[in-house]
Amino acid sequence: METVIIGTGAMGGLFGALLAPHASVRLLTTNREHARVLDRDGLTLVGMDGTSHRLGLPVLTDPASYSRRADLILVCTKTRSTGEAAATARMLVADDGLVLTLQNGLGNLERIAAQVGAERAAAGITAQAATLLAPGTIRHAGSGPTVLGIGPGQAERIALVAALFNRAGIETSTSDEVDGLLWSKLIVNVGINALAALLRVPNGVLADSAECAGLMAEAVAEAVAVARALHIPVDEAGAFDRVLRVCTLTATNRASMLQDVLRPAPTEIDSINGAVVAKGREVGVATPVNLMLTRLVKALEATAAHRIEPLSAATSSQETPCSRKN
Repeated sequence: METVIIGTGAMGGLFGALLAPHASVRLLTTNREHARVLDRDGLTLVGMDGTSHRLGLPVLTDPASYSRRADLILVCTKTRSTGEAAATARMLVADDGLVLTLQNGLGNLERIAAQVGAERAAAGITAQAATLLAPGTIRHAGSGPTVLGIGPGQAERIALVAALFNRAGIETSTSDEVDGLLWSKLIVNVGINALAALLRVPNGVLADSAECAGLMAEAVAEAVAVARALHIPVDEAGAFDRVLRVCTLTATNRASMLQDVLRPAPTEIDSINGAVVAKGREVGVATPVNLMLTRLVKALEATAAHRIEPLSAATSSQETPCSRKN
């Protein structure tokens, strides 16, 4: 299957590495530093067992240089880049191909469909977790199920993609409930991402702390209430348990929003917790916890240049009692 992955950060790099032995995979990135590293050294995948594998994958920086047409395009960019990625995908996808988003948040499928047509736009969710350690180096931080949504007229093509993913060791199933699928992933992200970014902790810590679990439960309950008001089918009773389960499965992973904050880079807060707030306003459901998480993450972004870093152990040990008082 001729495959192009747009966005070669953590998730794009992970799927590229896993799919490469089973498909013709090309990585497309506009980050020239990243492209140089990939061209020179290849893509290094650090597995969950700590072993490293290096793969040589073709890298594209100019879509016009791609003379073929892709059967499958995976969009793995941040949500702020979805429009640009969708326009690029329109240039590259075959007439009977699929452009599949595995991104976080709401609105990505609609933006892709506006560019390539609803019949070629598809959406999926994944509990695979990855961390970008450095340009060209990805750590596989957690493994979980992937589900691909089946839109009208897409059953046969989605089945082929699911079969490819399963051959690559990516546990994959399909679902006819596309909206429910996207909201189920949104609810997980609502519970984990903002809190992990604000506290600067890996996913597993959130499930181990009663204080964190309480906040996650409140944010998730608000998202479930909004989904109910929108008549979107989600597992209301099991929603919070699923969030805790994802925390456990990806215990060592740094959530994507945490990775953004540490770089620092703009986050996807508007398409995750912020989307719950916006949809809640539309249907008259109060979302005070998600509103506060959204405002706090935005404040974190706005003050990134002025962050006070923790003292190193060496610096701290050299302080005198008087200097600490001052």
